[in-house]
Amino acid sequence: MKQVETLIHARWVIPVEPDTGALQHHSVAIEDGRISAILPTAEARQFYQAQTEHELEKHALIPGLINAHTHASMSLLRGIADDLPLMDWLQHHIWPAEQKWVNEQFIQDGTRLAIAEMLRSGTTCFNDMYFFPEVSARAAAAAGIRACIGMILIDFPTSYAENPDEYFARGLAMHDEYRHHPLIRCAFAPHAPYTVSDQPLRRVQVLSDELDLPVHMHVHESIGEIEQDIAGHGERPLTRLDRLGLLSGSLVAVHMTHLLDEEIHRLAESGTNVVHCPESNLKLASGFCPVQKLLDAGVNVALGTDGAASNNDLDLLGEIRTAALLAKAVHEDASALPAHTALRMATLNGAIALGMADEIGSIVPGKWADLTAVNLGALETSPLYDPVSQLVYAAGREQVSDVWVAGQHLLRSRQLTQLDEDELINRAAEWQERIAAGESNH
Repeated sequence: MKQVETLIHARWVIPVEPDTGALQHHSVAIEDGRISAILPTAEARQFYQAQTEHELEKHALIPGLINAHTHASMSLLRGIADDLPLMDWLQHHIWPAEQKWVNEQFIQDGTRLAIAEMLRSGTTCFNDMYFFPEVSARAAAAAGIRACIGMILIDFPTSYAENPDEYFARGLAMHDEYRHHPLIRCAFAPHAPYTVSDQPLRRVQVLSDELDLPVHMHVHESIGEIEQDIAGHGERPLTRLDRLGLLSGSLVAVHMTHLLDEEIHRLAESGTNVVHCPESNLKLASGFCPVQKLLDAGVNVALGTDGAASNNDLDLLGEIRTAALLAKAVHEDASALPAHTALRMATLNGAIALGMADEIGSIVPGKWADLTAVNLGALETSPLYDPVSQLVYAAGREQVSDVWVAGQHLLRSRQLTQLDEDELINRAAEWQERIAAGESNH
């Protein structure tokens, strides 16, 4: 019998790639943190002997979910300014709170809280954009989760950096530190067209090409942003980014509401990736991303939660359901964004957007064993006719039982193995007390 580190026996294995639906009574073998085989469970028991075996008799085993747009440490601002329009929310509440509270300890505590929440809802990789990114990188690496950490860039001074030159210097130093890390990669993260001027964006484009790194950016988040760029630059944000050479397979454009048909064509032509954040867009009334039109045009569309300050959770499993339902309403077509496509957006499409599709995003031999198990044997998901549909339309994050990243068991029977849940809750409560007192004095 062949020796392997780990065998996971599942009621269903949903590999995502190829699109074969669900494999019944299949097992996944793991060796050196990578998937070595997917085969029927009867054969796995016959041919393999494992140091560790997991019996998931009522579970679907899926690729670990990829949250393609987060502001992880903003979890500490969850619920601080709800039910407000985007620019009011940003300018009068979020930016002042950030100016007052954001420091390295805030980032450390907020990121760890976010990682715990993401692991408990099945996410194994997140793409982050926020201040003090080197602190987020350290927190992710210590927790064992995979992350793409953004080298934040913005025109104006913050507690993190005084000017674009300093943002670049600090970001590139982080990239050098994590260049060969197995779990952490970096991306350029200019905040948005309305907060970053042409010269820094040109530098981003040059460095992105040189270093072969993604560019993670809010684009077309609202009609107000588009009108602001037309007033200030005489052109729509996407037209401006195209003029600066940024529309390419390296661009990860987040939100992308209010798109013209010719813009969708150009996105497809340039290979630009789109990240859809349906719940944040709904809550801030930012508009609708035309997901089905983008997919029909051949654009790669991934899924993100955005930050917990505007969502208000980091539940990517719930985001999949919202995306699928919203697309049907927006396109007035019940067949728009079917369940398997929605699941692919939260897995393989996210990996493609981050330039990591050779390593993660599907259950394929040779890829990292980033895996999520969802218990579909619960009352809420019974009876079960189609496990993929049940995952998308009925399952909740509380049914995520186990999570592995590179074969490491980070969530075991709903219990975090690397993070102390009570400690995280207590730290969050301390921040809440401080911030609430500061807010009331403001």
